[in-house]
Amino acid sequence: MQIIEANVDGLKRTLKVVVGAAEIEQRLASRLDQVKDSVQIKGFRKGKVPVAHIKKVYGRSLMTEVLQDAIRETSDAAIRDRKERPAQMPNISLSEDQDEINQVIEGKKDLAYQMTFEVVPEIQLADFETIELERLSADVDDETLQKSIDDLLKRAGSFEADAERKAETGDRVTITYKGTINGEAFEGGSGEGLSLVLGNAGFIPGFEDGIIGMGKGETKDVSCRFPDDYSVDTLAGKDAVFNVTVNEVEKPVEAKLDDEIAKAFGAENADNLKDLVRKQIQSEFDKAARVKMKRELLDKLESLHSFELPRSLVDREFEGIWRQVEASRKQGENAEDAGKSEEELRAEYQKIAERRVRLGLVVGEIGAKNLIEVTQDEMRMALMEQARRYPGQEKFVYEYFEKTPGALQELRAPIFEDKVVDLIVGKARVSEKKVSREELFEQVKAATEA
Repeated sequence: MQIIEANVDGLKRTLKVVVGAAEIEQRLASRLDQVKDSVQIKGFRKGKVPVAHIKKVYGRSLMTEVLQDAIRETSDAAIRDRKERPAQMPNISLSEDQDEINQVIEGKKDLAYQMTFEVVPEIQLADFETIELERLSADVDDETLQKSIDDLLKRAGSFEADAERKAETGDRVTITYKGTINGEAFEGGSGEGLSLVLGNAGFIPGFEDGIIGMGKGETKDVSCRFPDDYSVDTLAGKDAVFNVTVNEVEKPVEAKLDDEIAKAFGAENADNLKDLVRKQIQSEFDKAARVKMKRELLDKLESLHSFELPRSLVDREFEGIWRQVEASRKQGENAEDAGKSEEELRAEYQKIAERRVRLGLVVGEIGAKNLIEVTQDEMRMALMEQARRYPGQEKFVYEYFEKTPGALQELRAPIFEDKVVDLIVGKARVSEKKVSREELFEQVKAATEA
């Protein structure tokens, strides 16, 4: 194998690799020897077909396989020999001259191809001990704790029928209804004995509002309109009239905190439930504080490291971002982008792509130099956590990560990043600052939206 450096331009490398015809012939002979015992050809017993005949019948197809293997192995070897770190898989290009290709296949000419790729730049890491960070902390006040307890009790509450009551937001009503569009009934537009809690937005806009003020036994026509983006195309944007009869009105009865209720939530008693809720809230505060400090750290890492970026990585990252942007624009989202030209938006998101690539390379370099690894147990826990997010669909979640290229890397990346962050935080100069709950989340919001 001969490697010729055709061009070096910044991070871009272009190499010409030549594999002699004699070596290709040896590879073909080895391949023929591998298959000779398994080939079946009419007129010959299995394993008794002469190699020359196998070559005559299957030589061209086997040579194609040999050439593919040769390109893969020699391109890998070329990178290893030069101790290069490609940013992405090299682009391999062969001659477009079919006669030349045929001569290679026939063993009359050397295999020659060109490989183009970008390398990962050399990164001089900053001294982490010089980095200054601020860790925020907030205590759980009695008001926040009580609100969380109240929310729990609300979910644990029941409903009590009241024959004289007029339906209010938060009440549970049992209804019978029949919907029409232009006087005609439509599929899915009727129901009997349906229970719903008013205010939970279980129906299209206007339906639940129309029921408020109705009492048991009352019937009323409720007019409303299906949203333009309604999931059923035949109903989207249509005006409908629902004839609604209220069969029952039930007012909410909030549960009271006691040991019995506490046990229903898995606590030993009421005091233990308060302690558990307090710890959960504190954990949320701590996670929020970490988000803010992590964003501060990543900003510092970006500012402390300046180097040329592989354009192929930036382009790939930008393309992914831009696809999401265009999808959001079509759905009327990303209001902050309204009024900006496409040129302005592309420039903004180009900077975001560059930031992500720069930080990705820096984080990767830190991890590599400090031997940071993501264990199988950590990956298994992350996969289980993903599966738990989709109750009843766990099998499909596991299959997705098993069969989708790059999916497991999406799980690994944040774990790896968090380990790098922990490493740096352990070496950096970290100051502590006590803040209120409101200030904590204000700073988190400001950091994440910056």
